[in-house]
Amino acid sequence: MKTLRLGRVDYAATDAGMRAFTDARTAETPDELWLCEHPPVFTQGIAGKAEHVLDAGAIPVVQTNRGGQVTYHGPGQVIAYPLVDLRRLGLHAKEYVFRLEQALLKTLEGQGVTGHRIAGAPGVYVNLQDPSGHGALPEPRDPRDPWRGIGKVAALGIKISRGCGYHGVALNVAMDLSPFTRINPCGYAGLATVDLSTIGVVTDWDAAADSLSARLVNYLSP
Repeated sequence: MKTLRLGRVDYAATDAGMRAFTDARTAETPDELWLCEHPPVFTQGIAGKAEHVLDAGAIPVVQTNRGGQVTYHGPGQVIAYPLVDLRRLGLHAKEYVFRLEQALLKTLEGQGVTGHRIAGAPGVYVNLQDPSGHGALPEPRDPRDPWRGIGKVAALGIKISRGCGYHGVALNVAMDLSPFTRINPCGYAGLATVDLSTIGVVTDWDAAADSLSARLVNYLSP
């Protein structure tokens, strides 16, 4: 898999580039992994509901064709877009999502953080009271406040076209988190969004990108 570092790039242009790459690829096209940051932008998934954008203000809202609801991208966040032929890898969608989440979990583990999956809510979460502990997330979840004590540190949204995947994952490293309060992140009212910095991890964008990309390549190689 060829890894490309794109720097800080416009979201819409990068989205268009992924679509063009996927539309043009053949069975012989090598897979690629694009690493980047985006200027501040809210992105709305294909089934996204407008009411989950509470107050966009001056931040643009871009409609896209990935799965999921609204999320925020901004500086200080590692965006990883695997452009992969899932048929060639022998992966179905559920296994692909599992591997993307596993790469994120192992990246967090390398920083001493315990990440968690939540059934039906793609992405990776942490226990806000004890991000490094090995216990489960707070249970049982209070139906009046189901996200109490839980923070989302990484988001996931994919698109599969002709057996090939694009879009990908976003790992929050050290960023301005305030725009997340202007949406219901991934459609969940009351869900806190955190980054590595706020849970005590001292690292930078390049180191986090190196760690995540190495694990993605490992989990998405033949």
